[in-house]
Amino acid sequence: MRRLLPLLALMTLALAFGISPAMAQDEGDTTGTPVVHTVSAGENLFRIALRYGVTISAIQQANNIANPNLIFVGQQLTIPGTSGGDPAPDPDPDPGDPGGTPSEYVVQRGDTLGAIARRFGTTVQAIASANGIANPNLIFVGQRLTIPGGTVPPAPGGDPAPGGDPNPGGPVSGSFALGGHVQGFGANTATIMRNTGMTWVKKQLRWSQGEGTQAAQDLINQADAQNFNILLGIVGDPGQYAANPNQYVQDYANFVGQVATLGVDAIEVWNEPNIDAEWPRGQISGAAYTQMLQASYNAIKAANSNVLVISAALAPTGAEALFPGSVVNDDNFLRQMANAGAANSMDCLGIHYNEGIVSPTQRSGDPRDNGGYYTRYYPAMIDVYSGIFPGMQLCFTELGYLTGDGYAPLPPGFAWANDVTIQNQAEWLAQAVTLARRDSRIRLMIIWNVNFTVYNDDPQAGYGIFRPDGTCPACNTIASAMQ
Repeated sequence: MRRLLPLLALMTLALAFGISPAMAQDEGDTTGTPVVHTVSAGENLFRIALRYGVTISAIQQANNIANPNLIFVGQQLTIPGTSGGDPAPDPDPDPGDPGGTPSEYVVQRGDTLGAIARRFGTTVQAIASANGIANPNLIFVGQRLTIPGGTVPPAPGGDPAPGGDPNPGGPVSGSFALGGHVQGFGANTATIMRNTGMTWVKKQLRWSQGEGTQAAQDLINQADAQNFNILLGIVGDPGQYAANPNQYVQDYANFVGQVATLGVDAIEVWNEPNIDAEWPRGQISGAAYTQMLQASYNAIKAANSNVLVISAALAPTGAEALFPGSVVNDDNFLRQMANAGAANSMDCLGIHYNEGIVSPTQRSGDPRDNGGYYTRYYPAMIDVYSGIFPGMQLCFTELGYLTGDGYAPLPPGFAWANDVTIQNQAEWLAQAVTLARRDSRIRLMIIWNVNFTVYNDDPQAGYGIFRPDGTCPACNTIASAMQ
């Protein structure tokens, strides 16, 4: 079962908001006239329960909510046991700032200087200097920080000011957000991304047994320095897993749990485990992967409950019959995960869409179409994934359109994208962003990719929105879509 909050954390939050710990835990009186609350961006069940003076469990039971971390903007919730009058004002979103003036902040569990700087619209260097902090990676829960030159942090659900917290509702409970998978931050990369509407970056980390967390910390620090939330896709070694699956799962879970303490905003647990490039041949199984996901979820949440846990996005494929043992179709793999109970061990279902050669508004018309296979079409992918995991939000950890414009011809294995132009890429990405913003099922969209430069038998740069001539046509179209 999923834990909402450890007892000590629950008591701390209760005291911070001026209520008794008993009220935060007890089912309480559920008599009275129910009212209806419409969920706003940035809200979660804990905050809503505080506002109406009821418990999380009571709201769950009244609305048949199996996953307390999963509510949607616009969702209407019946609030039981209330008087029917106006709710109490929304609690102060920053219990560490009792006066409402951003001159002092009390460090909370999971905080980093980068996240605090984003929240108050200042810099890591300014906070470190004002507080005599020699090592910006070393702060403590309960530590009081002077925040120089900041602004009042936005209330949950508000639009963040430029340079402010890019996700004021928190990674788990926030509304739709856009990001990009980056190779690195060039001179103007971060500025262009922010102007495009991106507030997240993704980096993928390859981990081997025995390795420490310094590489993860470095990536988190880079994102913090540029005022981005960071998604780390953490992928292990299939060979090490095959040698001793049970031990490897435990070691991997311990590692991602350690990373969760470093200030990461989201972790994607593995990558494309339905193909033998990422999982041992002959052992590919949604049930086996779910064992890793469950162990990882428990370790991450025990370390920092605010980290958004995303299941591994799968390779969109229907090649299982052609390559038995090497591939499992993503829909079959998802059903195996669902049957193994994976829904209880994630905040968001990972999804990849990277083989489109038609507009994301289309459900037919792909020239490769041989029966309308669903992975060709953006809306069909969403329908299939949501159908297997109903009520679970989706996180696109990779969405992109391949074009060889400006490069050499596409290699034979990618010739299916020969007719896609840079104009197509720009238009289709903007359309996908527009559709995602309107769809409450979509929590996060990571554009694959921003600025990769590899172009060989794996033409990663062909997906990049930064083109070899120095232009970014998609930046303008995506920025318009995000407005």
